[in-house]
Amino acid sequence: MSKAFETPALRRERQDAMYQRALGSMPGGTNSNFRAWGDATVYVARGKGGRVWDIDGNEFVDLRLGYGPVILGHADDRVDDYVNQRMRLGTTFSLTSEDEVRLAELVKELTGWVETVRMTVSGTEATMHAMRLARAYTGRTKIVKFEGQYHGVHDYALISVTPTTMEGLGDRDNPVGLAWGRGIPEAIAETIIPAPFNDLDFLRRLFERRAEEIASVIVEPVLGNAQGIQPAPGFHAGLRALTEEFGILLHYDEVKTGFRFARGGAAEFFGVTPDIATYAKAMGNGYPVAVFGGKREIMAMLPDKMSHGGTYAGNRVAAAAGVRTLEILRDTPALETIKALGERLQTELRRIIEARSLPFVFTGHPTMFGIMFTEHVPYEYRDWAKSDHELYDAVAVGMQARGVMPEPDSREPWFLCEAHAVGDHLDRILAAFESSLDAALDVRARHQPSAHPAELAHARVGEDD
Repeated sequence: MSKAFETPALRRERQDAMYQRALGSMPGGTNSNFRAWGDATVYVARGKGGRVWDIDGNEFVDLRLGYGPVILGHADDRVDDYVNQRMRLGTTFSLTSEDEVRLAELVKELTGWVETVRMTVSGTEATMHAMRLARAYTGRTKIVKFEGQYHGVHDYALISVTPTTMEGLGDRDNPVGLAWGRGIPEAIAETIIPAPFNDLDFLRRLFERRAEEIASVIVEPVLGNAQGIQPAPGFHAGLRALTEEFGILLHYDEVKTGFRFARGGAAEFFGVTPDIATYAKAMGNGYPVAVFGGKREIMAMLPDKMSHGGTYAGNRVAAAAGVRTLEILRDTPALETIKALGERLQTELRRIIEARSLPFVFTGHPTMFGIMFTEHVPYEYRDWAKSDHELYDAVAVGMQARGVMPEPDSREPWFLCEAHAVGDHLDRILAAFESSLDAALDVRARHQPSAHPAELAHARVGEDD
């Protein structure tokens, strides 16, 4: 047996007990459907830098980073020390602190186009309020969203998000607004118009028929819920021109891309100025902070003409974390460091995959990218369904068994942080990927294409015949 490809056994005793305990008080044993992995659910003890440890002491290089917020590294002393200092003055007052004002100024400074902002606690709240803002400003009720894009877990966002098969989405030229899960009123679902990503012709036809109903187009600048599928050349410029032509607001949902693709986010990266934007995740390095903002004329619907509030909106912990994180991203080469690391990692991954003659493409941005096993460049969510996501999922589960933790779902990209550039993180990632890929391919070669991803991932290769 080849030692290189042998899957180590992860300790699970304490986590198995915790899972059974948690099931007694929490549906699925977690506080999020996305963390409920059945009897493989991970219970974390701590994180530092680019690594996390579960309660059994298993150590992982973390490529999930909380789905992207941890831009600098877990428990970054620069951020935590500042937050600890500020929080000792009190955390929640339902009054406004200088920390909040400073955060708003930094968002304006780094983006260069946002004129005023309001704070919320999560990306879900930010997109919810921004969609309401678009309706309030335009007096229209419909929102266009792209299939497969994720904008949070409020009712208006959970339309045409994550089906594994495409049948439920309907005909591509006439997509169905598919509600994700029960409990979403049909009347709410009907306010959302789904559209395929990267198709300007579709949008023009839609706008020509229904522009007078449409308040805004909400868009993740890359399709973050499908490994970061990139826009086709000219798509964002064309989208901006179309929305302006038809008097429709353009809403950039930068919860994932903001302060990660560039200091000014994807708007800077793609050279497009939207009307409204939402930010969260990387702006707080893991603390729960989010904002929505945009052009002054639109944001002027607040405070008199539109409802927005929240007991914890602008709490000192969140505001302080945002201030310090954005100062670090502004004043240091952290983003350049992460981008360079991602490019190096992609170069080595390319070498590994090409040596095995597998068709693939990288999606996304070097700081947040995916590996899609496919012969064709993907342009929309429906292309994800044509990729070999079973192979990817098998590799991802195998990497976790080998001490590197990407999300075990091919929709999610790998996230990198500044701390990954220090030490042996890159070497560990590459070793785990190569070994897991060979294990999965070995199982496939033994004519077991229908094997469960966990079986593929835990297969051991190199055995003597």
